[in-house]
Amino acid sequence: MSVRTLPLLFLNLGGEMLYILDQRLRAQNIPGDKARKVLNDIISTMFNRKFMEELFKPQELYSKKALRTVYDRLAHASIMRLNQASMDKLYDLMTMAFKYQVLLCPRPKDVLLVTFNHLDAIKGFIQDSPTILHQVDETFQQLTETYGGLSAGEFQLIRQTLLIFFQDLHIRVSIFLKDKVQNSNGRFVLPVSGPLPWGTKVPGLIRTFNNKGEEVRKAEFKHGGSYVAAPKEGSFELYGDRVLKLGTNMYSVNRPVETHMSGASENLAAQTQESIAPNPLAKEELNLLARLIGGMEIKKPSGPEPGFRLNLFTTDEEEEQAALTRPEELSYEVINIQATQDQQTNEELARIMGEFEILDQPRRSASKGDDLLAMMDEL
Repeated sequence: MSVRTLPLLFLNLGGEMLYILDQRLRAQNIPGDKARKVLNDIISTMFNRKFMEELFKPQELYSKKALRTVYDRLAHASIMRLNQASMDKLYDLMTMAFKYQVLLCPRPKDVLLVTFNHLDAIKGFIQDSPTILHQVDETFQQLTETYGGLSAGEFQLIRQTLLIFFQDLHIRVSIFLKDKVQNSNGRFVLPVSGPLPWGTKVPGLIRTFNNKGEEVRKAEFKHGGSYVAAPKEGSFELYGDRVLKLGTNMYSVNRPVETHMSGASENLAAQTQESIAPNPLAKEELNLLARLIGGMEIKKPSGPEPGFRLNLFTTDEEEEQAALTRPEELSYEVINIQATQDQQTNEELARIMGEFEILDQPRRSASKGDDLLAMMDEL
């Protein structure tokens, strides 16, 4: 398991979340100023400098349930509200989209290009907000410094860690099913055609060398695919052609998206509930959740800027039905942390619990003038 995986997982899932929210805000005809405010608030919270510093420290991945709690707080960092069924669907779409991208990465290193595609698109959402743009550019610089010098083997370990995280998720997504890249059992279809990884040759030739390094024989074979050499390598610079399209916004065209639990996932949920809801008392998860609960302050709609509810389903009836039919084991509810028994023996845990208690102190009213960045700087 790579200890450098968490930033890539968080940023790519966050990028997919923003794609989906942007599409639903447009589909529900939310006024442009409100939609921009929602995306700006979420992005500025997501790329907060102090949180990014914590995120980039070498550490193990958090559990699915802990990450689900993080994105719940993140999605509610503005005036928009999602109910449980819509939040579950949002998280399902996020995770399946990024799983597909990781599976189809030509090279393990290309997961970094996927991340840059997400950051490029996020910057498109905030062109009129230079302060938030600067936050995203700082994160890009951190990514370059952290991952720029890693070997192919280290990237392979990161990719393997991501695939282990997604291993038991087989949720059917209508876009993938219509494009015939996902089977009815929720598993993805890997192509046997298209561009090859940069630096590799089209398969079909076996060359044999002697002990002096001299080529002594050639043999051709039929590979059964339709491959082409990559035209060029994607750019790892701040601005440039990524070449790879994985990680770009597949919701840029207004398409209805549905999710369905596959039979395999439902059966697996009953058998492996522990893998989805592990012990939340792990120090790393508490660190992350404590900081986010303190920083991702949920704004209460007030004054001239009332909040609104976003529905990820076509109708309210579909949303209600989804809430009733979703397997209980796969409903990611907020983690209830009971750690008081360990406070006397674990000073670090006591300090973290103290950060949670800050929430009980009176805060300024979340009015229109409140600055989300200032609230996070109070940490």
